[in-house]
Amino acid sequence: MDKKIFSALFFSIFAAVTGIGIVVPLLPVYAHDLGASGLYIALIFGGFSISRTIFLPMFGRWSDKKGRKPFLTVGLFFYFIISLAFIFARDLNSLVILRIIQGAASAMIMPVAMAYVGDITPKGREGTTMGIFNMSIFLGLSIGPLLGGVISDLFSLQAAFAWMGALAFGAFCLSGVFLPPVHSERIVSAGFHAIPWKQLILDLSILRLFIFRMVYATCIGIIWGFLPVYGAVSFGLSSAAIGTLVMLGVAVNGVIHVPMGVVADHLDKRKLVIGGGVIAAAGISVMGWAQGFWGLFFASAVFGIGGGIAMPSLMALAVVSGNQNTAMGAVMAMITIAHSLGMLLGSLFAGVMMDLVGLQLAFPAGAVIMLAGVAGFIALTYGSEIDGFIKRGSA
Repeated sequence: MDKKIFSALFFSIFAAVTGIGIVVPLLPVYAHDLGASGLYIALIFGGFSISRTIFLPMFGRWSDKKGRKPFLTVGLFFYFIISLAFIFARDLNSLVILRIIQGAASAMIMPVAMAYVGDITPKGREGTTMGIFNMSIFLGLSIGPLLGGVISDLFSLQAAFAWMGALAFGAFCLSGVFLPPVHSERIVSAGFHAIPWKQLILDLSILRLFIFRMVYATCIGIIWGFLPVYGAVSFGLSSAAIGTLVMLGVAVNGVIHVPMGVVADHLDKRKLVIGGGVIAAAGISVMGWAQGFWGLFFASAVFGIGGGIAMPSLMALAVVSGNQNTAMGAVMAMITIAHSLGMLLGSLFAGVMMDLVGLQLAFPAGAVIMLAGVAGFIALTYGSEIDGFIKRGSA
């Protein structure tokens, strides 16, 4: 594996995600203070997911054809510009529009970076490599919310947006300077052979990853979009305390990501995904019955443990599928689409729950959704094996 490329991708994504993490726990409370209903808060988070979902197939396929670096650098530069625009946003409509634009830029960053890592991953080390790379995401999402809460408490929300912009610009510089020219990328030098989207969508081994990632992201959408509001309204938690809660689940996930990536290279990845999903369901369920900061603290930690067990194996399986189909960008785009759809559905679902029956019930309902996704993953795993057995028998 090319360590220079890996390091450039790692630190670029770490810087960009840290910037995003700074404002994630602050946006729902800021929108609520501006008079947003639960559904409007959902739109602020959902707008990001909608636009990212629309553009992901296009950018994922184009990166398979044109190379990874152009999309990554352009996307990071747009992150920088949008961060500056957030500083001057003073109404709910502006927040929604900026999140929609930010979602489109995101479609050029995360799936393309993951595809690039998949391109340079040695065979048999998919779990370890993706586990290490995903640390860039989880470290950024751990440090960002805590840093954002502190900056907001000490200075202002606009200062937090400025920090997000500075980190995005740093990531843009890192990727632009240290990633090699496009012509040297493996996907470009090997030539592009488009795999029909229908073939990828109907592949049960990919579909099961899509479903699991979507329901897991649905739970994240519920937590990120409405745990800050739940903590602030129900328990009077400060911005720093809310940032700590959002940080905790991500931090725990990240801490065990690397060792679980190593484990994934030696054990049955499917069983690790299933076990992690069950634990994550338990974590989000407990949030609905928490009695204060420490109850939410425990629940966030349990949810993080579940994700830390499941995600390295899930992403390792995605790398294997990407290599098998010679469509790493397209496969990673599908996985990221699943994440975007889940975030959208989670935020919309919790917003409706908040307005109709109360926010507290959204968290155990999320657990039911998570368990349904685990069941779907199990069914499609067995379906894939049965399909393979039938094909071998008829050969």
